[in-house]
Amino acid sequence: MEDQAEKLRTLMKEKTQAQGSVPEMHPDSDLRANRKTRIITVTSGKGGVGKTNVATNMAIAYAQMGKKVIVIDADLGLANVNVMMNLIPQYNLYHVMRKQKKMSEIILDTDFGIKLVAGASGFSKIANMSEDERNSFIGELYTLSDTDIIIIDTSAGVSKNVLGFVAAADEVVIVTTPEPTSITDAYGIIKIIATEVDNLNINLKMIVNRVGSALEGKRVADRMTQIAAQFLNLKVEYLGFIYDDPVVSQSVLRQKPFIIVDPKCKAAMCLKHIVSRIEKTEFPETEGFGRFMRKLFGHQWG
Repeated sequence: MEDQAEKLRTLMKEKTQAQGSVPEMHPDSDLRANRKTRIITVTSGKGGVGKTNVATNMAIAYAQMGKKVIVIDADLGLANVNVMMNLIPQYNLYHVMRKQKKMSEIILDTDFGIKLVAGASGFSKIANMSEDERNSFIGELYTLSDTDIIIIDTSAGVSKNVLGFVAAADEVVIVTTPEPTSITDAYGIIKIIATEVDNLNINLKMIVNRVGSALEGKRVADRMTQIAAQFLNLKVEYLGFIYDDPVVSQSVLRQKPFIIVDPKCKAAMCLKHIVSRIEKTEFPETEGFGRFMRKLFGHQWG
């Protein structure tokens, strides 16, 4: 895969020169150093592991920390983040791809403290973008500068679209479960990222979803991180686990994020703890929970 980051630097240089609002970048400068917005791409090797739930609720957790957050549903062709929040968008990424709208023009407010850029469902063209279309699309991300964090929910698997969003991110969160097929596919996407994404500073992290215990989550993560280090010479940081929690499936049926349905449920508390680890801080309401988890499981928590 060609150097996505270099293409993005070129795109941004052309855009800012045309606008005349930002000084010309040095060709060797890092685009990420010239913006405050962080891009977190949430992806997975296979579908059905809870990736969209993690991305949506993670965004709300960040908002509860006082961050301005936009979720972009980049599961191009089979979008469903808006369904989880019971929203019917008038415009979506299909209109951006057709040059009918700018990405900044289709941002939706939600009832949960975050904003949403809705994806398109049922359009094969957007699910199979050309390289130029993909670069233009990713270039649009950098027009959303008036926010702290952009969370991109990708499709599952290893399409060129997914790899483009991975290359554009500051941090990449891979979601897996303890199921053998999920573990195998998670390793598969890590391997492809290692061999096809030209970003030597890629920041890979892992969440193990739907675990029955902290020990199970750590066992899966240890296996993945050790294999990645040994065979791919790649560091994957284990962020933590999310319990298999009935509140999650109930929240999907209610079309309301689980962190809103029951902020004290196991899944919500786990996710808040994960976000606090990323940010190296703590949610005040989870401080006692974090101490309890560390005391009960010790190093097995993270």
